[in-house]
Amino acid sequence: MTRLLIAQGLVVLVGLATILVVTEIVGLALFREHMVAAGHENPDVEAIHVEEAFRSAITFALVVALAAALVVALAASYYLTRRVARLVRGVAEAASTIAAGDYEARVQTPALGPEFKVLADSFNQMAGRLADTETTRQRMLGDLAHEMRTPIATLDAYLEGTEDGVTQLDPPTVGMLRGQTQRLARLAEDISTVSRIEEHHLTLVHEPVHIGRLIEQAITAHEAVYAAKGVRLARTVEEDLPTVGADPDRLGQVMTNLLDNALRHTPEGGVVTISAQSTGERVVVTLADTGEGIPADALEHVLERFYRVDTARDRQRGGSGVGLTIARGIVKAHGGDLSVTSPGPGRGTTVAWWLPAL
Repeated sequence: MTRLLIAQGLVVLVGLATILVVTEIVGLALFREHMVAAGHENPDVEAIHVEEAFRSAITFALVVALAAALVVALAASYYLTRRVARLVRGVAEAASTIAAGDYEARVQTPALGPEFKVLADSFNQMAGRLADTETTRQRMLGDLAHEMRTPIATLDAYLEGTEDGVTQLDPPTVGMLRGQTQRLARLAEDISTVSRIEEHHLTLVHEPVHIGRLIEQAITAHEAVYAAKGVRLARTVEEDLPTVGADPDRLGQVMTNLLDNALRHTPEGGVVTISAQSTGERVVVTLADTGEGIPADALEHVLERFYRVDTARDRQRGGSGVGLTIARGIVKAHGGDLSVTSPGPGRGTTVAWWLPAL
């Protein structure tokens, strides 16, 4: 603050000195021109006295005026410097507070003009993003610990039983243990994907994608597993659908998550129907199943990370609880959205997602 005030004072002093010198030179020259024009080409004693009086008067007036201007300028500079210094101190203190782990620190917007307002707003936005990132990290760690507890406990129990000779490493046991390790690997990959989605770091490679062909590929990939469970996979895809600009691998991941989720919640003899249609500016894809359905009080939570309508049953069936979260995140990253509706338990579920058409 002191250096800034000194710098501003030097600028003011240089400006005032310049005004004084220029006024002395230019003012005196103009005065002499006026004297010559008045017929005093050869200055007498009276003319010389008048010139000296003018010089003294103008110099005294300038000195008084410049001294007053200096005082006012320094006072204004001091006031503004204090305002700027207060803002800088506030930013520094808030930055130190955030560095210490408190992400609630914010900077008050100063009344110093749009540039300083942009600075304060940008800092507060950064602090908000850091707070969101920290919240996501803490929730992610908590969710990950919760989800890993069951498979790790299962692995530990079987290994302890093997050490004690109670459990034999026969093919069914090895298959079960391998299933638990695969579940952990899938959970780690899902966590990584959710993290990239929530931090807006999901990598997308956009290209023209025909939704009809994408659906056919997804159906082909899932026909065998659907047939093995006795669930029919139907389609009603509108012809000549417009293409969309999207990452085909990511959209394939969306279809895989939704089809796996529908199969997991549809009993034998049920039907999962995929439909796609154009509404002009959008291409809408719908997956409707005749499965378990979702209670009304759970609908608003099904898109939340790790949420399960029936926790115990969903874990037994291998669901990680992030399939819908990942699917919606991918769709939203493409400029679309995803929604889930259900008439109620036992009446099926419908998942609809859309993307803007090219």
